[in-house]
Amino acid sequence: MSQARENFRGQTGRPVEKPAAAAPADIKGDGKGSIDKERDDNVEARVGDRSQTRADAGAKPREDRPDEGHKSETGLRATIRRHPIVIVAVAILLIGSIVAGVIWWLNARHYESTDDAFIDARTVPISSQVNGAIVDVPVTDNQLVDAGGALVRIDDRDYRAAVDQAKAQIDQAEASISNLDAQIEAQQARIEQAEKQVTEAQAALAFARDEDARAQDLLKKGAGTQQRAQQTASDLQQRQAALDGAQANLVAAQMQIAVLKTQSQIAVGQREQAQAAKDQADANLSRTVITAPTEGRVTKLTAAKGAYAQPGQGLMMFVPREVWVTANFKETQLTDMHPGQGVDIYIDAYPDHPYRGHVDSIQAGSGGAFSLLPPENATGNYVKVVQRVPVKIVLDQPPSVHLGPGMSIVPYVQVR
Repeated sequence: MSQARENFRGQTGRPVEKPAAAAPADIKGDGKGSIDKERDDNVEARVGDRSQTRADAGAKPREDRPDEGHKSETGLRATIRRHPIVIVAVAILLIGSIVAGVIWWLNARHYESTDDAFIDARTVPISSQVNGAIVDVPVTDNQLVDAGGALVRIDDRDYRAAVDQAKAQIDQAEASISNLDAQIEAQQARIEQAEKQVTEAQAALAFARDEDARAQDLLKKGAGTQQRAQQTASDLQQRQAALDGAQANLVAAQMQIAVLKTQSQIAVGQREQAQAAKDQADANLSRTVITAPTEGRVTKLTAAKGAYAQPGQGLMMFVPREVWVTANFKETQLTDMHPGQGVDIYIDAYPDHPYRGHVDSIQAGSGGAFSLLPPENATGNYVKVVQRVPVKIVLDQPPSVHLGPGMSIVPYVQVR
């Protein structure tokens, strides 16, 4: 009983009060004291049993912990034995994930990519170059047009009249040139005639000079008459005047050739002027039919039949089929990038159709340097920002799908 009280005191932390000793009078009484004492002994016994049970329960877990680990290990082995396929599948999946991650990392380190990329092209604004009413618009929105195909037709009647007028001026100038050429040929004949007249006058003058010399000699010798001497002297003067006139006529004829040639040059200039006017008229006439500069699609069509077109007025936008990719890579991604490297191109609109291309060129400067308001880093507080540099990527084969400027692209450039 004392042991039970000690155990109860160790369990509760409070000393167990011993029951007071029974008075001698109670012992010697009618037996009521004996019953109380027996009851107290039973209570102390029950308390001691409870204390021993609690002590044993508190110590038992510490002694049974190795058994619990053994039971857990035994349960895991039992689970493995019950579900071997699941365990193997989980192990294969785990190993496959690790291998796939390593392979992905080894492959991804050879590529540089960006989502800041889009389709680019040199769009052409189509405008009128002449005045006139629009008589036909044979195309519609987003229509594919071959190179040289008609886009807009403008009323050409005034321009055809200008062409005909220029042709008439050319014909007139050519007629003047032909007339002057004929006059030059005729004048050349007159020159030949004047030359012959000069030769004839020279011969007559020589004969008259000889006659005058003989008459003067006879007159001095007294064999001739004074009248004969005067007649030969007068004839000599006439022949001399005739020669001078023939020579002057020859010079005038020769000078007329120069005049006619000058007039012919003027006529040639007029013909060239008329030809230039015709060329201008032909050009204006050809501009009445606006054609596609290359193969492409019509966009933003504003031209309408019956409207009046002015020079420089925009009628539509034309997107050529020749497109490329402009990818804005970070400057830190350009370390190993250079023209000629292969590129895998993924288009957001066609995710199941990857295309192959190559790096064509890298812009000489960041995109911000060529913006409307380039950054000025020499003023104010400076915060370093990684710049982006446009890279031109060209497709190796023409795309089999419709592509237009601004469409989103994700390129993967193989840099290693």
